[in-house]
Amino acid sequence: MKILQVIHGYPMRYNAGSEVYTQGLCQALAEGNEVHVFTRQENAFLAEYAVQRERDPADSRIALHVINMARARDGYSHREVDRAFADLLDELRPDVVHVGHLNHLSTSLVFPVKERRIPLVFTLHDYWLMCPRGQFIQMYEDGGQQPWPVCDGQDDRKCAVRCYRRYFGNDADEYELEASYWTGWVGRRMSHVRQVCDAVDLFLAPSRYLLRRFRDDFGVPESKLVYLDYGFHRDRLGGRERRSGEPFTFGYIGTHIPAKRVNHLIQAFGELAGQPRLRIWGRDRGAETAGLKGMATSLPGDAGGRIEWMAEYRNQDIVPDVFDHCDAIVAPSIWAENSPLVIHEAQQAGVPVITADYGGMAEYVRHEENGLLFRHRDPSSLAREMQRLVKDPQWAERLGRRGYLQSSDGNVPGMKEHAQEIQRIYGNLL
Repeated sequence: MKILQVIHGYPMRYNAGSEVYTQGLCQALAEGNEVHVFTRQENAFLAEYAVQRERDPADSRIALHVINMARARDGYSHREVDRAFADLLDELRPDVVHVGHLNHLSTSLVFPVKERRIPLVFTLHDYWLMCPRGQFIQMYEDGGQQPWPVCDGQDDRKCAVRCYRRYFGNDADEYELEASYWTGWVGRRMSHVRQVCDAVDLFLAPSRYLLRRFRDDFGVPESKLVYLDYGFHRDRLGGRERRSGEPFTFGYIGTHIPAKRVNHLIQAFGELAGQPRLRIWGRDRGAETAGLKGMATSLPGDAGGRIEWMAEYRNQDIVPDVFDHCDAIVAPSIWAENSPLVIHEAQQAGVPVITADYGGMAEYVRHEENGLLFRHRDPSSLAREMQRLVKDPQWAERLGRRGYLQSSDGNVPGMKEHAQEIQRIYGNLL
């Protein structure tokens, strides 16, 4: 087949979960198929909407078509992107288009696909179609005192005053005018997104939790939803050899953003007895990373000195660069994550996971069977579960060995088999 993948970022420019998964899937699909990727960059020195042609630096079989979105990234529908994408469709004439994410690209690029009667598959990585910010956490409460409260559901006015208020001016007399403008903007966006969903032939949901949310809360017909967990290159996740002679070490893998709640992890680490270590991997995000490091230095005793800030890593090297250097992984997110790659990767490598009892995280970690769950958004609860592993490292090893609970042998789905299932889905649509 000739396959065109669409994703809002591609490693190493962008290295979060959906991007890493898409690259891994493309590499598997490239066995016997022609694979192209439509993605973005943000280069302020390049003409807006200019398209560059590249190859995946990790796999030259994969052709990248990279559109520049340095200034237009925060919109949702862009005619210039749609035109460039339509031209690419006419040039390539793909058999199928598979969307991973449209944020920072253009939601309306699905319409040229349907006009050409090309099958359209969409993998759901988060709630961005349902929620303009993607995570169902708000920037402000009603009083504006505590950021990032959990949102109980999408509402145009609520989106305007609790998330888009950051674009309001400070003039109280204009509050309602600005609230009305952003309420209308959100309403138009949501109406448009429902048309986008209508154009999609099939949605793939990597967690049952996410599938239920789109079915029950957003009204996507069950006939257009399929549960299919992610696939993984298992050969990259074997051979872990924990370095000896180190204290019990917790690891964090991910971006340094509020939704991931690294600050809760740092706070919990400061409550631990003994001399454990915490290693935090991820790309430096300037002020946000500096703020987290500042929190670490204010911890009691010498706890801050036992936190190490590690460089970003290539996903292909996650075992030697990450899992060989920690005894447990902590995923402290405050949003209802879908099916975190890091949880699966740790389970395949034999590393226990501590995560919140919420969303897709709790779907893949079962308390005291293959990891531990703490009360969502509760740093003290997280500290108590972390302390249990510090006190009993052998138990931590046993939890890690159980691995992925959805299979009898503890193995996560293999990428080769996953790609074959994806191709079967493509074939059925064709």
